[in-house]
Amino acid sequence: MDLLALRHFQVVARHEHISRAAAELRVAQPSVSRTIGRLERELGVPLFDRTGRRIRLNAHGRAFLRRVDRALGELADARREIADAEAMGHGTVAVAAETLLSLTGTLAAFRAAHPRVAIRLFQATAEEMARLLQAREVDLCVASQPVTGPALHREELIREEVFLAVPHGHPLTRRDRVTVRDLVDEPFISTRPGHWQRALLDRLFAAEGLRPAITCEGDEPGAVHELITAGLGVGLLPAMSRLSAHATSVAWLRIEAADCVRTLTLVRHADTYLPSAARRLADLLVRDLSEDVRP
Repeated sequence: MDLLALRHFQVVARHEHISRAAAELRVAQPSVSRTIGRLERELGVPLFDRTGRRIRLNAHGRAFLRRVDRALGELADARREIADAEAMGHGTVAVAAETLLSLTGTLAAFRAAHPRVAIRLFQATAEEMARLLQAREVDLCVASQPVTGPALHREELIREEVFLAVPHGHPLTRRDRVTVRDLVDEPFISTRPGHWQRALLDRLFAAEGLRPAITCEGDEPGAVHELITAGLGVGLLPAMSRLSAHATSVAWLRIEAADCVRTLTLVRHADTYLPSAARRLADLLVRDLSEDVRP
């Protein structure tokens, strides 16, 4: 049993598909199949259930995968720790967030202070963040929804009110607060399921036995503000957005509903070595984002 075989098994287990695994590994499909076969013979049990050309991890495979993930993760951490000690101010830090726009100020300050550190950014939902953390593909996540999974460390950064933003000239601008029932016929600009804005919008309406009328949905939460400004609808925006240079381009109304808030959390894998560059960026994120948001 060698590391290459374990790596091949890990990728095949994630895809549950030989061809896709081979494409990711950049090796021939028959080679991957032979590697998995040798591994199963060495262990003395099948790791996958096979039906025609389809494969699925069985109970043996799931148990083995947990150990393989842990073993390969430890080796990856060891390499990073050694490289980190050698780098002396260099290195790489990888960060995931639902929208990257809220991180730009912190990232600019970090880059100015540590110009030799490479920064990798991922835009991801909370579900995708959990996978990226478990796979050791990112060091830090800034999440607006719970990121679930084993051995995750979470630190609350801010808990801020969420407002209804409407374009100027809209009839609702004559008011300073609304209820969910006032918004039944309003066209909403929102995000796709999986993002915090959509989750909060659906929850607020469901509490009243209603469903929102969504006229536009996408994968970039930061675009919601601009689309509201363009007059395409109304939408939910966090208090943080009221501090931006474009805050006056929309009107802001309070929503009379329980728990109409966003909680921003810094998440990392508790059992993974955190490089010094990532630790410095985490400290900066806590400093910049932990302050109260006061519109």
